[in-house]
Amino acid sequence: MIDINIETQRLLIRNFKRDDAKALYEILGDDVVMKYSEKAYSFEKTVEFLNDFCIKKNGALAVIHKESLKVIGYVLFHETDEKVYEIGWFFNKNCWGKGYAFESCKALVDYAFESLNVHKIFAETIDAVKSINLMKKLGMKLEGVQRSQTRDNSGNWVDLYLYGILKEDFGEYKLVSSRKRKL
Repeated sequence: MIDINIETQRLLIRNFKRDDAKALYEILGDDVVMKYSEKAYSFEKTVEFLNDFCIKKNGALAVIHKESLKVIGYVLFHETDEKVYEIGWFFNKNCWGKGYAFESCKALVDYAFESLNVHKIFAETIDAVKSINLMKKLGMKLEGVQRSQTRDNSGNWVDLYLYGILKEDFGEYKLVSSRKRKL
């Protein structure tokens, strides 16, 4: 099990704890937050998911707002194959539009490539706008579109977009990002 503690300017990213159940339910139990995923979770399903996937399998991380010390986000971050990680995110809708998803995911991408020596990070979504924009901002590239691959929460067939970033892409991305900051 990897014990992760990352601090950014506004956030703390750490492994989930059992005490996080209520805050995680505020995220995963919200229909608006879960629109591009599965149906919103019940509190019982949230607790089960927290214990089994987030804690026992170490499959996701909690994003804590430093000022309030409240869990405001869930970031899927787990190894699916040797040196290949999947990333995904859900944030409390009251925290949308403030850059927290990018800030936390960027810190995790940096950590993965710089400390864990990861080969690749990938993500998938049916949200063709907000999620894809964040994936691109993280330096990920489109790897494919699986047309009418899955159903959305309304039962409609939708495309599944696959994005990824390789370690060598990350090096180029870091170089371009640092040049932009200097301008």
